[in-house]
Amino acid sequence: MQKKIVTFGELMLRLSPEGYYRFVQSEKLAATFGGAEANVSVSLANYGFDSVFVSKLPAHEIGQCAVNSLRKYGVDTSHIIRGGKRIGIFYVEKGASQRPSKVIYDREGSSIAQASPDEFCWKEILEGASWFHFTGITPALSDQMAAACLEACKTAKELGITVSCDLNYRNKLWSKQKAGEVMGELCKYVDVCIANEEDAADVFGIKAADTDITSGTVSTNGYKDVARQLTERFHFQKAAFTLRESFSANDNGWSAMLYDGKDFYFSKKYHVHIVDRVGGGDSFGSGLIAAFLMDYNPQEALEFAAAASCLKHSIEGDYNMVSVEEINHLAGGDASGRVQR
Repeated sequence: MQKKIVTFGELMLRLSPEGYYRFVQSEKLAATFGGAEANVSVSLANYGFDSVFVSKLPAHEIGQCAVNSLRKYGVDTSHIIRGGKRIGIFYVEKGASQRPSKVIYDREGSSIAQASPDEFCWKEILEGASWFHFTGITPALSDQMAAACLEACKTAKELGITVSCDLNYRNKLWSKQKAGEVMGELCKYVDVCIANEEDAADVFGIKAADTDITSGTVSTNGYKDVARQLTERFHFQKAAFTLRESFSANDNGWSAMLYDGKDFYFSKKYHVHIVDRVGGGDSFGSGLIAAFLMDYNPQEALEFAAAASCLKHSIEGDYNMVSVEEINHLAGGDASGRVQR
């Protein structure tokens, strides 16, 4: 029997200049779709799970295109509510060398941001599910969405469903103070917390010692302390961190850490030459969820998630178009990138 995973969030229209053109240079923009929880859903569907994405999108043709972008990869879209006036938009300019990538949001007043919590019947949506996933982006969209996330989490716990959350702080959506207050309440219901080198500090003021994201310096001991503090405060079953060392916009060191309340696990480190980094964290989260549901042990699960995310950095667009076989091939030690014939 396929295991069912439900994710909840916003699916947006992504507009990007071709290649490495800047916004001010480009005369045309490529249109695709993406969003944190939707990205997770697509990956999980690709891995063979019963993947359900919950959201609200307008009933017009662009909203339908967004739905179709999920359906083509096997995501269950039957719980996407149709209505409202607009789909959120984000513009992505890919960086190169020492010029960073840029993201501009145009999502205010989107259908899901204006949705009411009572539009989502969580007992029906979560029936038969093994896992529920959301990120810190969804409750940041509006007070109504924060309430919807809380109701979803409470219902999931009542039904004995594992809950995961990627903290995913976005300073263009809300303040650190508001994020800390809202996420502090939501995290009481979270079993698996996922974060990066900045999220724990931005949302909860918990900083990793001897780490400087601008210089690319990461202290593993510092992150052990952050994981302990988060786990003690919220009683997480597991806390996982992606560890990004930014040498330039094109080249990063990429690894991850997992804490299960007793032991710490570290993945192998990858030197990543980036094609598209948007969705990198989402591919890590989906890899972790998949690996745990496939009963991988903690080290195997972490290696699978880190490898999945490493591969995502080589793929254009938000969605991670890789298979379980490809991930296991990389996690197993073949990072040569040689042609497979």
